[in-house]
Amino acid sequence: MLLGTWNLENLYRPGGPFGPKDGAAYETKLAALAAVITELDPTLLGVQEVGDPEALRDLAGMLGDDWHVALSGHPDSRGIRVGFLSRTAMTVLADTTAFPAELRPVQVDDSGVTRAGRGFLAVEVGDGPLRVAVCHLKSKLLSYPDGRFQPRDEGERARYGAYALYRRAAEATALRALADGLLDGDGQGRDVAVLGDLNDEVQAATTQVLLGPPGSEIGTPGYERADQGDATRLWDVAPLIPPGQRYSRVNSGRRELIDHVLVSHRLVHRVTAAGTGLPGDGPPALPSVGADPAERRGAPGSDHAPVWIRVG
Repeated sequence: MLLGTWNLENLYRPGGPFGPKDGAAYETKLAALAAVITELDPTLLGVQEVGDPEALRDLAGMLGDDWHVALSGHPDSRGIRVGFLSRTAMTVLADTTAFPAELRPVQVDDSGVTRAGRGFLAVEVGDGPLRVAVCHLKSKLLSYPDGRFQPRDEGERARYGAYALYRRAAEATALRALADGLLDGDGQGRDVAVLGDLNDEVQAATTQVLLGPPGSEIGTPGYERADQGDATRLWDVAPLIPPGQRYSRVNSGRRELIDHVLVSHRLVHRVTAAGTGLPGDGPPALPSVGADPAERRGAPGSDHAPVWIRVG
């Protein structure tokens, strides 16, 4: 079984303000995405930045087999949402933007919100079963009132940087609550995965929120020792990715691993391989992106590499 996640970067049908400007550019983008998915050959692929539900169905139709599609009904202000492509039928377990009841409103601009900017979608597949949640947390890209990507002054930059961090932390907390429900206190007996674009790296505080009890990370002495925390832990598979491939995006020339696969105790000890890009291809060849997302409007493929695991 190959399980993966991929940010498809602005997957819209042509004609709108964010996607390709014409049908030819759209078909080129779809063909580039389909070629990667076909070669990757995932059993289940979580996807992000689906701006038009019909665009994901167009992509599924190019894959040559009978693929199943599930999509969140909670897009953000640009219309982008998360979803799944699967070889087998899926049962939707949750599609939510809710913060935990104890979490107070979070300031995201000069006001507050009580829910995530994009939905978290959880599905179940197979007889096992396998339960998987997909997410797309708040971007580190800062945007300002009136559609600006540059601040009026450094005070505004600092303030909106804090707002973005508040929101990503709150969304990570909400995602962890969803994972708790999928694990149901039985990580040793349940196949559970949380995957998606976390918009931060392995050691970031927001990523660490998702792991649960510390002390058994891959590569540490506690990894091979069972303890009570195994019932609720998630393991980030990043240390299993070859060091030269340990990135999924290039931001202003800097390689970052911001797309992640996290798995339960029952799954982590059955992972036989992990990587970014395509198996056997070496380090992903990715464009370097900057602060203005409009620069890549209609570009073929994606500015992210897929991140995947193979489970025996």
